[in-house]
Amino acid sequence: MRPAWLFPEPARSFPGARWVRIGLRTAHLIAMGLLVGGVAAGSPPAELPWAFWGTVVTGAAFVAVELHASGLFLLQLKGLAVLFKAVLLAGVALAPQAALAQLVAAIVVGGISSHMPGRFRYFSPFHGRVIKA
Repeated sequence: MRPAWLFPEPARSFPGARWVRIGLRTAHLIAMGLLVGGVAAGSPPAELPWAFWGTVVTGAAFVAVELHASGLFLLQLKGLAVLFKAVLLAGVALAPQAALAQLVAAIVVGGISSHMPGRFRYFSPFHGRVIKA
């Protein structure tokens, strides 16, 4: 049995949730763009702390909003893609010499996972089927 606080039926929301998601996504794209651009221009990630931490904080806030709605997010491909992007971003801090490749990989994963059809986004490899809150 799934704990109700983590998997509410129906999924939770709050007033303005859509606009919060839009704002966080926009801020996240700006921070990530500045980070990738700075690294591509030759700056080490350590010299781009605002861009790096802006990417981390906006991404974490976006995940928090998704988790508030339902923990199912982490069991779906869309949530697993986010976790993989977090691993790639952690890799930037741990292996800065490979930062550009890791950041480009995160963009590819994000672009694909954000725009794939719902039958893939909401698919849970743990359940073997599409699951929605």
